[in-house]
Formats: sequence, C-alpha cells, structure tokens
Amino acid sequence: MAKESSHAPRPADGVHRVVVIVDENSNPFELSCAIEIFGLRRPEIGRDLYDFSLCSPEPRTVMRDGFFTLTGVADLEAADTADTLIVPNRPDIEVPRRPAVLDAVRRAHARGARLVGFCSGAFTLAEAGVLDGRRATAHWQWADSFRARFPSVHLAPDVLFVDDGDILTAAGSAAALDLGLHVVRRDYGAEIANSVSRRLVFAAHRDGGQRQFVERPMPDTPDESLAPALAWAQERLESPLTVAGLASHAAVSPATLHRRFQAQLGTTPLAWLTAQRLALACRLIERGEARFEVVARRSGLGTAANLRTLMRRETGITPSAYRRRFGPEAN
Repeated sequence: MAKESSHAPRPADGVHRVVVIVDENSNPFELSCAIEIFGLRRPEIGRDLYDFSLCSPEPRTVMRDGFFTLTGVADLEAADTADTLIVPNRPDIEVPRRPAVLDAVRRAHARGARLVGFCSGAFTLAEAGVLDGRRATAHWQWADSFRARFPSVHLAPDVLFVDDGDILTAAGSAAALDLGLHVVRRDYGAEIANSVSRRLVFAAHRDGGQRQFVERPMPDTPDESLAPALAWAQERLESPLTVAGLASHAAVSPATLHRRFQAQLGTTPLAWLTAQRLALACRLIERGEARFEVVARRSGLGTAANLRTLMRRETGITPSAYRRRFGPEAN
C-alpha cells in the first residue's frame, strides 16, 4: 500500500459526511461494506463516527443482475455535500459511467473531498480523469484492461488497497473492508478501528496483498497454517524476536518460513513482525503512554529513534503528531 496517507477533512460543523453514489448495476456487497463501516451507530464507542447517506442519479436503481431495486435515497446533489465520496463500482467495467456521475466525482475532487473507489470503482475514478498521474489499484482480473484503458494511471496490482492521499482505491470486494478500516484508522486511530473490526469480526489489518489470491495451481501438499506461530509471536512482541526464532517455534527452516509467509500472507516474516509492533506502538500511544522510549521498548521496536523512523515511514507522521491526533487528550 502507499505510504502517503491523509486524514479526514474536518468540516466546520465537526461531522464528517460520507456519501456513497449508487448507480445502475452496482455491487451490493461493496455497498454493504460501506454501510457497515461508515453508516452504523457505534454505542460500543460512545459516539457516531460519520454522517452517512446514499445517493443515486435515478429514483430507482436496479442493483447488480437485477437482484433488487434500490429506492428512497437522495438524488445526486447529495454528493456535493460529501467530505468523503465513495464512487460507484459494478462488474460491467467496459460500459461507460453516466456523465452526471462523472461530473459529481470531478466536482467533489475539485473542492477537496476525499474520494474512495472499491473494486471496479477505480474505473469510475479513472474515467472521471482524477487518477491521471496518481497511484491506484484494481482487481487483479482487470489489471490488464485497466492499464490498456488508463495508461496515465500508475496501477499497483499486487496490493489490497492504495492510499494516495485524497484518493483511495481497494483491489476487490472484500478489500473494501480493508480499505474502510484503514480510513477509520487514519481518521480516529487504531483503537477505534479495532473496535469497528471486532464488531465486523474481521481483521483490523490483513497482511500482504492480493497477489496471494491470484489463481494458481494448488500444491500437492499444502503448507500448514501459520496461525499458531503468529499467535505465539503476537504474545511476545516485546521480546527480541527473530526470524530464526519464529522459524524454530514453527519447527521449520527460515527458508521454509519465508516461503509460507509469502504463500499465505504475501509478505515476509520481518515485515509482518514490524507491522505488528507498529500497531502495538500506536495502541500504547492512544492509551496515554507519553514516553516514547517506553513505547518503543514495550512494542519491541527498541529505541525511540527507531520508533520515529518506522512510524514516519509507515504512517507518514511522527509519534508526537500521532499522539496529538489520537492520544487521550485528542478525544
């Protein structure tokens, strides 16, 4: 995923408005993902995170394959009020989007709204012209088609999502959940994103990219699950874990461990360990630990200097900036 990231624009009234455009033949699953993440009330958190609404260019919108018809939502003018606008996605990628929808996307981009495309929503964004010269991702099945139609877009086909500042794209249907939780994490911090993910019964952060889902022949003897080794390591992040130690616990060689990580998670053991430690460091800061030396030690990152380097590289901000935004005094 991209290292660049942006936080939610803060409206004058303090309520961040998320609007989803639903168009003819839109996919119900991605719409449901948006509703689950941005539209539900959050009594377990004690406050609502977003003001959420749907809009459509037509009074009646037939969803994918005619499964049902959506009525009773706002008209397309609602898109002009969005702080975050989620654009339509649908399986018929070769059919041009409605001019009115593309115009709404362009207007939102021009006034500084954040744009989000789930799955084939990247085609909507590219068709509107807002992705020219930008990074984006799309489902691996459509990567060649996307490159042929939109050569000025820098496609990253191996990731689950791309955060390119004010425009974010998710690779496939389930990756809408990954990107949605990423947005919540950027807006409200890791603790609240974890709370939302627990309600979804979905991982707050999935490792690796969509390369792990590309069709390939099944091996004759599948590798055993990494889950026991991962759980063992997560309980010991403060300890000086090494790839060799993790391999020893899994009773395999370091080379075999690397192969299993790449096959099952699409990443390396060291990258996974670093991501887990950074996530723990973020949680410690959010819970009020002000001493970065302590945060670094308890999360297994060693020194405050290493914590600063890794946090800036992975989140785009320093630990101090993270504390100001997501620490106890920020809420």
